[in-house]
Amino acid sequence: MVPSVLICLCVCLCLCCSEANEQIPNNSSLPAVFAFGDSFADAGNNNFQATVVKANFPPYGKDFMGGKPTGRFTNGKTLADYIATKLGVKEYLPAYLDPSQQSEDMVTGVSFASAGSGFDPLTSEILNVFTLSDEIEMFKEYIVKLDGIVGEEEANHIISESLYLVSWSSNDWGISYTAVPIRKIQNDVEAYANFLVEKATEFIQELYKLGARKMVFFNTPLIGCFPAARTVAGGVLRKCGDKLNEEAKTFNKMLSRQIQFLDKNLPQSKLTVVDYLKIVEDIIEHHLQYGLEVVDRGCCGTGLLEVAILCNKLSPICPDDSKYLFWDSVHLTDRGYNIVSDHAMMMIFQP
Repeated sequence: MVPSVLICLCVCLCLCCSEANEQIPNNSSLPAVFAFGDSFADAGNNNFQATVVKANFPPYGKDFMGGKPTGRFTNGKTLADYIATKLGVKEYLPAYLDPSQQSEDMVTGVSFASAGSGFDPLTSEILNVFTLSDEIEMFKEYIVKLDGIVGEEEANHIISESLYLVSWSSNDWGISYTAVPIRKIQNDVEAYANFLVEKATEFIQELYKLGARKMVFFNTPLIGCFPAARTVAGGVLRKCGDKLNEEAKTFNKMLSRQIQFLDKNLPQSKLTVVDYLKIVEDIIEHHLQYGLEVVDRGCCGTGLLEVAILCNKLSPICPDDSKYLFWDSVHLTDRGYNIVSDHAMMMIFQP
């Protein structure tokens, strides 16, 4: 792949890829946690897809299981991993397609997420990653396998009582609407946001039909302040890309309204939106209070543009990644995801 295309990929991925104080007990009654979405939750499913959007090589995974690169787009745990850990369900969510996982691993939850994917099917097609529909099909396969492991009655209990984490839309705005602006030609911001909400609604209804009841949606984060976005759209001073952030806010408002509507109209459902944008905004603004020193570039390489294959074993690494919010120019460090998960837990389980 030529360098210009790599940079385009990097930009695409960049733009891709809340407040009680209640402690969540480790003996959570949730039987399992499942994750759908993009690179914020991908645990290695893309390793089994013919795409360049992978992270199964060093330095990714530097601080995970003894330095094992699994396909997670960070140095340690993903956001989904941390939530599963803090709920006391399991230490991390394995990739559904990982052939090494055992039956007992399957029972307590897996990740169906695919880095580079989105609510918009075009987003996944551009980078040749799994689509939203593909992830649903994986879940259907999983249910059949689960029936075989624990029996139909217990499988139904696990499916209905578990927590479902969903993190899509960043790549839709970054890829299909900005970096490869096919959708921008066809739609203004509000029209595209409405289109994504329609796709989100279809996903919710399909997951609901399959038995899911407790769903948590992470909205579009502050993508204009991601290091790669600062580099591409922030000018000489690398300020945040305000236009990108405004597009994200427009969609987030629409998504929240629709989630509230569906929560009231789908019997026995519990649908929640975690304000990922607000969380990242707060962390950046008050980063010193979180023990973070660098929030405008990643730890890998220069931290300005490197992501995926541009962040590799030849890239220099910052001396202390715990002081960085971002691991590469798009994805958070293990420390960053840990902080975000704390905020998310309070939003999910607020009284």
